[in-house]
Amino acid sequence: MTIALPNNYQFLPRFFRLATISVLSNMMVPLAGLVDTAFLGHLADIQYLAGVILGSILFDYLYRVLKFLRTSTTALTAQAVGQEDAVQVWVAGLRSALVALVVGLGILALQYPLQKLGFALLTGAPGVEQSGADYFYARIWGAPAVLLNFVILGWLLGQERNGLVFLISLVANFSNVGLDYWMINRLGWASQGAGWATAMSQYLALALGLVCIAWSAHGETVKAAIAELSDWQALKETIALKGNILIRFLLLITTYALFTNVSSSFGTEVLAQNGLLLQIALLSQFTIQGVGMTNQTLTGNFKSKGDYHLLSPVLLTSVATTLLMALGFALTAIAFPDPLFGLLTNHAEINASLRKYSIWLVPLLEVTALAFMLEGYFIGLKASSPLRNGVLIAFIGVYLPCLGLAVWQHSNNWLWFSLVAYMLTLVLYLSWQFLTRFSPQSLALEAVKEPVKTV
Repeated sequence: MTIALPNNYQFLPRFFRLATISVLSNMMVPLAGLVDTAFLGHLADIQYLAGVILGSILFDYLYRVLKFLRTSTTALTAQAVGQEDAVQVWVAGLRSALVALVVGLGILALQYPLQKLGFALLTGAPGVEQSGADYFYARIWGAPAVLLNFVILGWLLGQERNGLVFLISLVANFSNVGLDYWMINRLGWASQGAGWATAMSQYLALALGLVCIAWSAHGETVKAAIAELSDWQALKETIALKGNILIRFLLLITTYALFTNVSSSFGTEVLAQNGLLLQIALLSQFTIQGVGMTNQTLTGNFKSKGDYHLLSPVLLTSVATTLLMALGFALTAIAFPDPLFGLLTNHAEINASLRKYSIWLVPLLEVTALAFMLEGYFIGLKASSPLRNGVLIAFIGVYLPCLGLAVWQHSNNWLWFSLVAYMLTLVLYLSWQFLTRFSPQSLALEAVKEPVKTV
């Protein structure tokens, strides 16, 4: 029996097909991180686990901040696909790849001052900091591959070539798991082994991605795209889009970095406990980001075709889907704490305290799902200034005061509240922008009048 869908929801099979692949590929990133944590969490000395949690803060800056390369590439590519402009599809990818390569090599060249600066700002016991530094100096060599992979995955997602995205993610993350076992358990390299395993797996993924792209490339189209790379006006608009999204990622990661750093100031056990809870939060976030990327792709595609009546249904579908997914993650952590966290560590004192604070996952994951879906909508429109303004207001006006209160009270509950307050403020601001300036009806009216720059 065939189910008849309402006219405005005919896209649903396409939506869930794309979302399923995006979710599966996105989940592999935090799942591999959970495997890192599980290997290190079962070593006799907890300093290796705490050191990698501390060292990972720097990579949250370097990689999650620079993840704007993937997000912006997806938005630009999706709109070019909607306009059926094959040359601009390649221009979007090539411009981003050049930026990624330059930044990646720059990170390698500056690795020593980056590590010293990062650990000057972080706090931890001497043994924990040394483990974190060992992890950093190993993993940093994967920087060029990581950033180029961001571009490749974003470019493929913008074209809805999700099968290749899934395959590349599969290779990256399963090779990471295998290398983790070999380097941590067999070679005994502990935190340094976790870093080398992650770096090497990224180069394997990059090699596969380049082969896939080369196989499907058309010479004349690529030559035409290369010739257009010197269009400075288009480059300026691209940089504006990427810059605003960069600010969004930078402040988001700063929020989590400060959270982790304050956790560390509360003691090694609190750092480990909050770090493990954040692993569940990140697993949820990476999963719902898979839906967010689908939202972003379809929003950009429909806008470029003038199908404004489909924008709200896409957003509503994304929100409903991710709220249910996020709730499932939170309730699983609350209902089954012992088997879940027992997989990650066998330190009884850590597992006991996890039950007390796991309830915070419910509000945090729910408001994060709302925030990410609204952000996906604005990125799909290439309207990045509301993202920049929203995170600035949420970070400076709400998060920092709440964080200060948490430090003053020496309260882990206030620390978790600060994260929820940050995300809720962002949701309220973006909702207001949607209703007053960026609703589908407003965009359709503006399109009739004249094209509007939205960066």
